[in-house]
Amino acid sequence: MKYIFANKKTLIGVAITTVLLIGVITAVCATDSAAVYLGKSPRLIPIYSVETDKKEVALSFDAAWGADKTLAILDTLTEYDVVANFFAVGMWAEKYPEELKKLSESGRMEIGTHSNTHPDMGKMSEYEIKLELSASMDIIENITGTRPTLFRAPYGSYSDVLLTAAAELGLYTVQWDVDTLDWKGLSAGEIAKRVLGQVREGSIVLMHNNGEHTLEALPVILDGLKNKGFTCVKIGDLIYKDNYTIDYTGRQIRS
Repeated sequence: MKYIFANKKTLIGVAITTVLLIGVITAVCATDSAAVYLGKSPRLIPIYSVETDKKEVALSFDAAWGADKTLAILDTLTEYDVVANFFAVGMWAEKYPEELKKLSESGRMEIGTHSNTHPDMGKMSEYEIKLELSASMDIIENITGTRPTLFRAPYGSYSDVLLTAAAELGLYTVQWDVDTLDWKGLSAGEIAKRVLGQVREGSIVLMHNNGEHTLEALPVILDGLKNKGFTCVKIGDLIYKDNYTIDYTGRQIRS
């Protein structure tokens, strides 16, 4: 009898443990951590890079302060016969309209918005976000004649509210998977090394129009990309506009 009773206790213990485990698994699966572990994220994610077999990359420059190197960057792109992207803050565009117009008219720079006043938009309400983005889009369109379809969030900060509001305004929110950290004052060699060491098919590279050594690093980057067999394209030509998914790393994948 003791032997049978012990087995019953064991079976009861196993049953209780199983129930507890099911409860724990159910609870964990409701968390962000579990979603990431399963390769999915419950949070909306912007585009950081693109899954492609083509050896294509996109160079991008954010502009919020200063413009003394901007046209020299354009001259370098022209010399190398490549294209890139330029994300302008609305206030910057108002201050430097001639520079922005030249970038747009060159055909080498696809112009996107980087907000109107460069706030942390991940903390803003839908109403505030739409005011901020619409104002910057109006400014850019008035200067260039083209309304932006690409948006990069200041500081890389975003929320579901921001991504949804941007999409409702016809914007694709684009981040980056290669950060040059040029705003930190890195040398030209260090900037180029970061790009050439991290870039892959479908990468989006982040630079700044007024980085201390960005202009100096650009020819090294362009020569290095060419030697690696990469072609520079505009983000609007790199990303998928429909029939795609985005994985938990922000990599856009064709459905």
